Amino acid sequence: MPRKVTADNLEELTSHGTVVMDIWAPWCGPCKILSPMLAELEQELDGLTVIKQNVDEDKSIAAKYGVQSVPTMVIFQNGKAVEKVTGAFPKAKLRRYLEGVLARTAE
Repeated sequence: MPRKVTADNLEELTSHGTVVMDIWAPWCGPCKILSPMLAELEQELDGLTVIKQNVDEDKSIAAKYGVQSVPTMVIFQNGKAVEKVTGAFPKAKLRRYLEGVLARTAE
């Protein structure tokens, strides 16, 4: 189950492995589609951790990573933000993308 991220725990939650930070808002329709898919994929894909950040509660994290719209995923590998992806995708496409991210981590 994805954990809630704040400015206080961001570094701790992203420091190891492959982490997807789901930046979302409760009023965002595509966010309501993406978030449950990410939670499912976290359970299905070994080595993937998902964390969630509600922009309505704290805009500082979104600002730090240049997020202009939601949903946005910021991909971290061992503490470093390596990619940013905006928008919601079908689960199969999202799975393929995340499998590729995980494969690059394994190299």
